Formats: sequence, structure tokens, C-alpha cells
Amino acid sequence: MSRRKAGPSANKESTKSASRHVERRIDIRTVAASAKVSVATVSRVINNIANVDPALSKRVWEAISKLGYIPNNQARALVSGRSRLLGVIISDITNPFFPELIQGFEEEAVAAGYETLIGSTGYDLRRMEACVQRMLERKVDGVAVMTFGIEEPLLERFALKKIPMVFIDVAPEKKGFSAIHIDYDHGIHEAVQHLAVLGHRSIGFIAGPTGLHSAQAREQAFRSAVTSIGLDLPDEYVYVGDYTMEGGSKGAEHLLKLPGPPTAIVCSNDMTAIGAMHAVSRLGMKIPGDVSLIGFDDIGIARYVLPPLTTVRMSGREIATNAVRTLIASLKEEDSRKAAYEAVTTRLVVRQSTSIPKGSLAGLSKRRPARSKK
Repeated sequence: MSRRKAGPSANKESTKSASRHVERRIDIRTVAASAKVSVATVSRVINNIANVDPALSKRVWEAISKLGYIPNNQARALVSGRSRLLGVIISDITNPFFPELIQGFEEEAVAAGYETLIGSTGYDLRRMEACVQRMLERKVDGVAVMTFGIEEPLLERFALKKIPMVFIDVAPEKKGFSAIHIDYDHGIHEAVQHLAVLGHRSIGFIAGPTGLHSAQAREQAFRSAVTSIGLDLPDEYVYVGDYTMEGGSKGAEHLLKLPGPPTAIVCSNDMTAIGAMHAVSRLGMKIPGDVSLIGFDDIGIARYVLPPLTTVRMSGREIATNAVRTLIASLKEEDSRKAAYEAVTTRLVVRQSTSIPKGSLAGLSKRRPARSKK
């Protein structure tokens, strides 16, 4: 009986099978043998348990790198009782401010040995509830609520599981809950003072949603800044928006159609300001010639709109970094409130959407050429 020779496809298949067989054999015991340590030592190193000799830890990580071993995160979670997973809940993934925040959060978390689980609420209570449920199912170790608002009944579920949480601005008075404070006053005072120095005496404001603490804080900072330099602020000069471009467009149109419209508008965020820009153009006006405009956040596209937007810089990356570090401090059973970092500062970034008010003496002297002496 003749035997058939194995062809190239059979050889390839056997090679793949052998490769899979070798891959299966690279487990924690293989790592232990390569590093010449016990399986228990490898387990402690992988799970970041502190009482491991640094020299042994180095040998284990070198063996892991050499063998290409990928630790089983689920098994690690069973051993350590921790998922090594941090949740981050944001308001609106379509707002360019939040991708910067998420990127900073993930980079800081990965550097500390954690993965991230992201949820976007879209300012919708049902989506918020779904985010909470998903994070509880995945057994997150901690949660950063970066929504600029608090839904306490839903978040109480994390408290019942004793999961540490960090918030923006204000946190509920519970153990393991802490807040990252934002210094809104500094940047917004700089913005109002900048407009006053240019000669503006009537300044409007497009606020954020009334139910959000961040919106209230920004509006209060604006009112305080206007009062501090002795300017009047008529009620009709404050329009309640919703942090969106549509809200900014409606707000600017409302303010600029008043009998005595403001010569400058400060917006509660950059998305609002970009919407306001469209309304100004639609009304046949120009920025900054007819009205000066200032945003808040300094999102990436703020410098690329026309004209480039003067805005108050608030670093999403800095907020995220502080949030991760505060959560990790809480997980180490430190006092999370003591571990909270310094307030995130804000500052004015001057670009080309602000100038002297139209028709002011400063504007006239700037445009009118000096007469030559005879």
C-alpha cells in the first residue's frame, strides 16, 4: 500500500498546531520555572502585592517579557479580590472636552496597572442607570463621575458595595467619596477683566443647565467678576443654555436682539461659544468687530475656528490625573479626602475673538489717522 506524502498545507497545519500547543504551555508555572522562583511568588508579583523582594520581582517581570506571557486578568481578580478596573462616567462623548479627559484618565490608570471602563450618560437618566449597572456587573474597583452633576439615588448603589468614588466639584458626604475641585473664579475673573480693559461695559453670559453644579459655579463666578469691577448686570443679560452649540446659537441670538445688546458675551463652555459664533454670522454681524466672544474649556478646535476663540482653559487631563490618583489612594485604604489633590486651576487664553467694542473712543482713536501738524 502506498503512502501519501504530506503536502505544504499539512505541514502548515501541523506547525500551527504545535504553535498553539507551545502557547498553551506558557502559564504561571512556566514563568516560575524560568525565573527560578515559586508559583506563589509569581502570583504575588503579578498581583502587585508589596511583600516581594525587588530582585525576585525583577526576575519575574523579565521572565514574563521573555516568554511573552499574558496574565489572566480574571484569574488575577479571583486571587486579589480586585478587578484592576476603574470606571469613568462622562456626560457627553460628543463634546471634545471629554475625549481629552478620557485619554488622560486611561494613561494614568494604565501606568498604575489598571484598565478603564467608560460610560457616557448623554444627560439621560436611563443611560446613567445603564452605566451604573454595567460597572457593578464588571466589579469595578473605583468610579470617577466626571459628569459635572450628581445623581445620588443611582450612585448610592456604589456606596452600598463600598466602591470608592471621585466627583468633580462636589461629592456626597460618604466614606470613600471625594471631589476634584475646580477653581472657576480665577479664569472667569480674568475673562471679565480682559473685556473691561478693552472697554466693554455691557457683558452678557450664556449659562449652562441650571441643574448642574458646574453651571451654577460658572455663572456665580461670572456674576462675582462683573460686580467686582463695578458693572451692572441686567437680568436679561444672562441666558440659560444647555452646554450645546444649539443652546449657544439661541442664547447669542436672544442677547443680540435685546433693545440694548451687550458688546461682549462670555459662554459657559466652548461648544456654546461655537454655536454663538454661528448666530452672530447669521445676524450679519462680525466677531470681534461687532461683538466679542469668550468660551470656557479650551477644547482642541477652539484655536482652529474663525476667528480663533479666546477662552478659559480648564485641563481635562489634569482633572483625570487627579481623579485616578485619588481613587488609587482610596483603594490603598488611605483617607481619600486627604489624598485629594490641589484644585484644578483655570486661566484665560487670549486669541482673536475679543477686541475693543465697536464705536468706543479707543476704537475710534485706533481707526482714525492722526492729523499732521501744519
